[in-house]
Amino acid sequence: MKLVKLEEAKPYDPPKHFNMVALRLHHRDTTGTKSFWVGLSHYLPGGGAESSVNDSDKVYVMLSGKLTIITEDGKEIVLEPFDSLYIEAGEKRAIINKTNLPATMLVISAYPEKKG
Repeated sequence: MKLVKLEEAKPYDPPKHFNMVALRLHHRDTTGTKSFWVGLSHYLPGGGAESSVNDSDKVYVMLSGKLTIITEDGKEIVLEPFDSLYIEAGEKRAIINKTNLPATMLVISAYPEKKG
């Protein structure tokens, strides 16, 4: 077992994200997880992630505030506290905080499959 206290979590800079802070809670580089990682993402108003394809299965769990997930076909899914969303590897999505309050989301992700 490996405990991670929030004050010990290290920030990281996920690609294509803006106006947000991501904290690595469990990861192969920190606690040695082998098949998944867990992060905590804090989005400021107007913060988000550009449209991109997920490289692995992910689950988003909304903890506070609201975030809008925009699918490849333009559909908007609004996540509110304790809503969760499964995103399959290969699905394209964007994230935006359209509110005037910060939003916090737990991200649980499989590691991408190794190619070759």
